Amino acid sequence: MNNESKPNRQHEAHVHAPEQKPISPRAAVVGAVILVVIAVVLAAMGKLDRMHAATVLAQQTDELAPPTVTVAPPKPGAPVDSFVLPGNVTAYTDAPIYARVNGYLTHWYYDIGAHVKKGALLATISAPEVDQQLAQAQADLATAETNAKNAKVQAQRYSNLVKSNAVSRLDTDTYVTQAAATASAVRSAQANVDRLHAEQSFEKIYAPFNGVVTARNVDIGQLINAGAGASSSTELFHMQAVQTLRVYTNVPQLYSDSVRRGMKIALTFPQYPGKTFEGTLVRTANAIDPSSRTLLVEIDVNNRAGKLLPGSLAQVHFRAKPASATFIVPTGALIFRQKGLQVGTVVNTKQGTVAHLAQVIIGQDDGATAQIVSGLKATDRVIQDPPDSLIEGERVTVVSPGKNAGQGGL
Repeated sequence: MNNESKPNRQHEAHVHAPEQKPISPRAAVVGAVILVVIAVVLAAMGKLDRMHAATVLAQQTDELAPPTVTVAPPKPGAPVDSFVLPGNVTAYTDAPIYARVNGYLTHWYYDIGAHVKKGALLATISAPEVDQQLAQAQADLATAETNAKNAKVQAQRYSNLVKSNAVSRLDTDTYVTQAAATASAVRSAQANVDRLHAEQSFEKIYAPFNGVVTARNVDIGQLINAGAGASSSTELFHMQAVQTLRVYTNVPQLYSDSVRRGMKIALTFPQYPGKTFEGTLVRTANAIDPSSRTLLVEIDVNNRAGKLLPGSLAQVHFRAKPASATFIVPTGALIFRQKGLQVGTVVNTKQGTVAHLAQVIIGQDDGATAQIVSGLKATDRVIQDPPDSLIEGERVTVVSPGKNAGQGGL
C-alpha cells in the first residue's frame, strides 16, 4: 500500500506545479534600465538635497558671520578752545658710549644714576698692543730724525763745495734729494706717532657732556671690542642730558595754525596729579606728515630740579581757536590702535552695511564720555561698543540699542 501511494504523490506534484517559462532578453534589458533610472533619480535627489542644504548653510553663515553692533548718532557738544595730546619725553642729549680701542676694562668709576660733568673719567681700558706700537713708532721717528739730520748736513756741505768745483754737481744733487726724502720720512713717522698717541688716549673713556649715566654694560676684566654697532662690540655706557627735556607730540592738521614758536605750553604728568609744568614750544617740523596728517612739534621743559624723567608720557595742553563743532561719544566707543585714536561708524554700500574706522581727536574726557573735536560728522552713526576684531570695511549687522543683540543677526 505504501508503494502504491508514493507514485501517486509524485504524479500529483507534477500535475499541480506551475511551469516556469524562461525570461526573455528584452524583459531583462527593460528591467535593468528601470533599475538604473531609479538609481540615477535617487542619486540626483540626494545631490539636490545636499546642494540645497549647503546653500542654506552658506546663507546662514553669511548672515551670522558679520558681528552685531549697536549704533547711535553722536551727541552735539559745546565748542572748545583747548585740546590735549600725548607727548613723549626725551633727554635733550642722548648718547651711547662705545670703545675706540680693543683691550680689557681695568676700572670703571660711575654707575647708573650718577650725575657726571663733561670730561669726567668713566672707565679705563688696558691696551698693551697699542702701547707697544706707540713705543715702536717713537723709535722709528727717532731713527728718521737722525737720518734726516745727517742727510741735511751732507746736503749743506756738498752745496758749499760745489761752488768751488770741489765736488761734482751729480753728487751734490744726490745728497740734496736724500735730505728731502729723509725729511718726508720724519713727517711720516711723526704722523704715525700722533695717530698712536690718539689711539692710546682712547684707553680712557670720558663723559662727552654733563648728564646722567643711565646704563653700564661692562665690568672689570671684560674684553672690550672697539666700534659701534658691530656684532662683537658692546655699548659701554649710556648717558642722557636731563637738565632740559624735549617733549615731542603730533598736532593734528586742523590745529597746526594754532601753534607758534615761543608759545608757552602746559604739561601734566601722571606721577604728579594736580601739578602743572610749563614748557616752551621751540620748533616744529614745518611739514605735515602725510601718513598721520599731523605736525611734529618740540617743547623744551626746564628740569634742573630733576623731577621729570626721560621716557615718561606727558599730557600736552594746547590752546586753540574754537572748533566749529564737537560731539560727545561714550568712551567705550573709542578704539585704541597703532594708527591712533579711532571711532567705529557704519556706512551703507552696495555690498551691505560695513564698518568705517574714523581717525578722531578728543578734547575733554571725563571717563564716561569723550569730546570729539575732529573726525566725526552729525550724520555719522557711531558703533557704541565695537568688538576688538573690528576692521575697516568689515560687514556688520546693525541692531537698535533696545533689541536683543543675540537675535540681531537672524
